Amino acid sequence: MPTPRQTAPGGRAQSRPAHAGSAGGPLPEPSTPEGSVQGPSPRLARAPATVADITRPSAATVGEYDHVAAAAYLMKHARSAALVVLGVRHGNRPVGMITQADIARAVADGMDVNTTRIHELLTARSAVIPAATSIRDAARTMVNGGFRQLPAADGTGRIGILDIADVCGALLAPPAA
Repeated sequence: MPTPRQTAPGGRAQSRPAHAGSAGGPLPEPSTPEGSVQGPSPRLARAPATVADITRPSAATVGEYDHVAAAAYLMKHARSAALVVLGVRHGNRPVGMITQADIARAVADGMDVNTTRIHELLTARSAVIPAATSIRDAARTMVNGGFRQLPAADGTGRIGILDIADVCGALLAPPAA
Protein backbone atom coordinates (compact mmCIF):
# COMPACT_ATOMS: atom_id res chain seq x y z
CA MET A 1 0.00 0.00 0.00
CA PRO A 2 1.52 3.36 -0.94
CA THR A 3 2.25 5.78 1.84
CA PRO A 4 0.79 9.29 1.74
CA ARG A 5 3.36 12.04 1.58
CA GLN A 6 3.16 15.34 3.32
CA THR A 7 5.36 18.38 3.14
CA ALA A 8 7.47 19.17 6.16
CA PRO A 9 8.68 22.64 7.10
CA GLY A 10 11.37 23.65 4.63
CA GLY A 11 9.60 22.00 1.70
CA ARG A 12 10.89 18.44 2.27
CA ALA A 13 8.45 15.61 1.71
CA GLN A 14 8.06 13.11 4.52
CA SER A 15 6.58 9.64 4.36
CA ARG A 16 4.16 8.44 6.95
CA PRO A 17 2.53 5.04 7.14
CA ALA A 18 -0.97 4.66 5.80
CA HIS A 19 -3.39 3.41 8.44
CA ALA A 20 -6.88 2.05 7.94
CA GLY A 21 -9.35 4.73 8.85
CA SER A 22 -6.99 7.58 7.93
CA ALA A 23 -7.40 9.51 4.70
CA GLY A 24 -7.57 6.10 2.97
CA GLY A 25 -11.16 5.51 4.09
CA PRO A 26 -13.19 4.04 6.94
CA LEU A 27 -12.19 1.03 8.98
CA PRO A 28 -13.65 -2.26 7.75
CA GLU A 29 -16.43 -3.83 9.81
CA PRO A 30 -15.30 -6.86 11.84
CA SER A 31 -16.34 -10.11 10.24
CA THR A 32 -18.35 -12.68 12.17
CA PRO A 33 -19.19 -16.27 11.34
CA GLU A 34 -22.50 -16.60 9.50
CA GLY A 35 -25.44 -16.70 11.88
CA SER A 36 -23.55 -15.37 14.88
CA VAL A 37 -24.38 -12.09 16.56
CA GLN A 38 -21.55 -9.85 17.60
CA GLY A 39 -22.30 -7.85 20.74
CA PRO A 40 -20.17 -5.43 22.69
CA SER A 41 -16.87 -6.71 23.96
CA PRO A 42 -17.22 -8.11 27.50
CA ARG A 43 -14.47 -5.67 28.49
CA LEU A 44 -16.53 -2.73 27.22
CA ALA A 45 -19.98 -4.03 28.20
CA ARG A 46 -19.89 -1.79 31.25
CA ALA A 47 -17.84 1.24 32.09
CA PRO A 48 -14.80 0.29 34.18
CA ALA A 49 -14.78 1.66 37.70
CA THR A 50 -11.22 1.14 38.93
CA VAL A 51 -7.67 0.84 37.67
CA ALA A 52 -7.90 -2.94 38.22
CA ASP A 53 -10.50 -3.09 35.42
CA ILE A 54 -8.14 -1.63 32.81
CA THR A 55 -4.58 -2.39 33.96
CA ARG A 56 -2.62 -4.51 31.51
CA PRO A 57 -1.85 -7.65 33.50
CA SER A 58 1.51 -9.33 33.98
CA ALA A 59 3.65 -6.40 33.06
CA ALA A 60 6.90 -7.33 31.39
CA THR A 61 9.89 -6.69 33.62
CA VAL A 62 13.57 -6.05 33.10
CA GLY A 63 16.55 -5.89 35.44
CA GLU A 64 18.18 -2.60 36.31
CA TYR A 65 21.59 -3.80 35.04
CA ASP A 66 20.32 -5.09 31.67
CA HIS A 67 21.20 -3.20 28.50
CA VAL A 68 18.77 -0.65 27.11
CA ALA A 69 18.71 -2.65 23.84
CA ALA A 70 17.24 -5.58 25.81
CA ALA A 71 14.47 -3.32 27.11
CA ALA A 72 13.67 -2.14 23.58
CA TYR A 73 13.54 -5.76 22.39
CA LEU A 74 11.23 -6.77 25.24
CA MET A 75 8.94 -3.79 24.64
CA LYS A 76 8.60 -4.68 20.98
CA HIS A 77 7.78 -8.32 21.63
CA ALA A 78 5.51 -7.61 24.61
CA ARG A 79 3.80 -4.83 22.62
CA SER A 80 4.25 -2.56 25.59
CA ALA A 81 5.30 1.08 25.84
CA ALA A 82 6.89 0.55 29.27
CA LEU A 83 8.56 -2.07 31.41
CA VAL A 84 8.75 -2.38 35.17
CA VAL A 85 12.40 -2.33 36.30
CA LEU A 86 13.37 -4.76 39.05
CA GLY A 87 16.25 -3.92 41.37
CA VAL A 88 18.76 -6.63 42.24
CA ARG A 89 19.78 -4.84 45.43
CA HIS A 90 16.12 -4.52 46.38
CA GLY A 91 15.28 -8.24 46.29
CA ASN A 92 13.98 -8.05 42.70
CA ARG A 93 11.33 -5.56 43.73
CA PRO A 94 10.22 -2.78 41.39
CA VAL A 95 12.51 0.26 41.48
CA GLY A 96 11.03 2.18 38.56
CA MET A 97 10.05 2.00 34.93
CA ILE A 98 11.68 2.41 31.57
CA THR A 99 9.55 3.73 28.75
CA GLN A 100 9.82 4.15 25.00
CA ALA A 101 10.33 7.86 25.65
CA ASP A 102 13.32 7.12 27.91
CA ILE A 103 14.90 5.02 25.16
CA ALA A 104 14.15 7.64 22.48
CA ARG A 105 15.86 10.33 24.60
CA ALA A 106 18.91 8.09 25.05
CA VAL A 107 19.19 7.48 21.30
CA ALA A 108 18.70 11.20 20.58
CA ASP A 109 21.49 11.99 23.07
CA GLY A 110 23.84 9.63 21.19
CA MET A 111 23.96 6.89 23.83
CA ASP A 112 24.80 3.36 22.68
CA VAL A 113 21.82 1.19 23.68
CA ASN A 114 24.05 -1.90 23.60
CA THR A 115 26.30 -0.63 26.36
CA THR A 116 24.04 1.73 28.36
CA ARG A 117 22.43 0.06 31.37
CA ILE A 118 18.78 0.53 32.27
CA HIS A 119 19.53 1.97 35.72
CA GLU A 120 21.12 4.97 33.95
CA LEU A 121 17.80 5.85 32.27
CA LEU A 122 15.00 4.49 34.38
CA THR A 123 12.25 6.72 35.64
CA ALA A 124 12.15 6.23 39.39
CA ARG A 125 8.69 6.48 40.84
CA SER A 126 8.23 6.60 44.56
CA ALA A 127 4.64 5.36 44.35
CA VAL A 128 2.80 2.63 42.51
CA ILE A 129 -0.85 3.41 41.85
CA PRO A 130 -3.17 1.04 43.78
CA ALA A 131 -5.43 -1.13 41.62
CA ALA A 132 -8.44 0.06 43.65
CA THR A 133 -7.93 3.68 42.49
CA SER A 134 -10.84 5.13 40.49
CA ILE A 135 -10.29 5.77 36.79
CA ARG A 136 -10.85 9.52 37.26
CA ASP A 137 -8.30 9.70 40.11
CA ALA A 138 -5.80 7.77 38.01
CA ALA A 139 -6.39 10.18 35.12
CA ARG A 140 -5.77 13.15 37.45
CA THR A 141 -2.54 11.56 38.71
CA MET A 142 -1.36 10.90 35.16
CA VAL A 143 -2.20 14.39 33.91
CA ASN A 144 -0.71 16.16 36.95
CA GLY A 145 2.50 14.13 36.77
CA GLY A 146 2.78 14.07 32.98
CA PHE A 147 2.74 10.26 32.96
CA ARG A 148 1.74 8.16 29.95
CA GLN A 149 2.20 4.90 31.85
CA LEU A 150 2.14 4.05 35.54
CA PRO A 151 2.75 0.81 37.39
CA ALA A 152 -0.35 -0.45 39.19
CA ALA A 153 -0.39 -3.06 41.94
CA ASP A 154 -3.11 -5.01 43.68
CA GLY A 155 -3.00 -6.27 47.26
CA THR A 156 -1.26 -9.51 46.25
CA GLY A 157 1.83 -7.74 44.91
CA ARG A 158 1.05 -8.33 41.23
CA ILE A 159 2.07 -5.37 39.12
CA GLY A 160 0.64 -4.28 35.79
CA ILE A 161 0.93 -1.25 33.58
CA LEU A 162 -1.72 1.43 33.44
CA ASP A 163 -1.56 3.12 30.05
CA ILE A 164 -3.04 6.53 29.23
CA ALA A 165 -4.83 5.08 26.17
CA ASP A 166 -6.68 2.62 28.41
CA VAL A 167 -7.62 5.41 30.82
CA CYS A 168 -8.99 7.52 27.96
CA GLY A 169 -10.93 4.55 26.60
CA ALA A 170 -12.42 3.87 30.02
CA LEU A 171 -13.46 7.49 30.47
CA LEU A 172 -15.12 7.45 27.05
CA ALA A 173 -16.95 4.14 27.65
CA PRO A 174 -20.70 4.40 28.05
CA PRO A 175 -21.90 4.32 31.67
CA ALA A 176 -23.16 1.02 33.06
CA ALA A 177 -26.90 0.59 32.56
